[in-house]
Amino acid sequence: MIKLIFCLHRKQGMTTEAFRDHWENRHGPLVQKHAQALGIQRYVQCHTSNDARFARVDQARGAPEAFDGVAELWFTSVEEMTKHGSSPEGRAAGKALLEDEQRFIDLTRSPILLAQEKEFVGAGARHH
Repeated sequence: MIKLIFCLHRKQGMTTEAFRDHWENRHGPLVQKHAQALGIQRYVQCHTSNDARFARVDQARGAPEAFDGVAELWFTSVEEMTKHGSSPEGRAAGKALLEDEQRFIDLTRSPILLAQEKEFVGAGARHH
């Protein structure tokens, strides 16, 4: 399995509450609707905590501005992701998702990563 990871910043002028509401209640169901066409095996939204205790850790590390959230999409392989994404149904689904993302995400400040997990703690953890 591979992951496509979206590190999200909300659009300028949008409140955290409005961002989270749109992401969870409009975009999440839209991803569900198009998951099969895109070959998405799993989709998770990680909403950033505003816990003040964590902000102190962030400051101590000199970290950049925190993301408003992270979205993780699982695919069986890069080849499957590409195959589904380039089909007519996949292109239409990708277009619908991008159009919605432009409503609530600052795309210019929201990097995307393609990653493969290496589990060290948990059921599938490697033992070294």
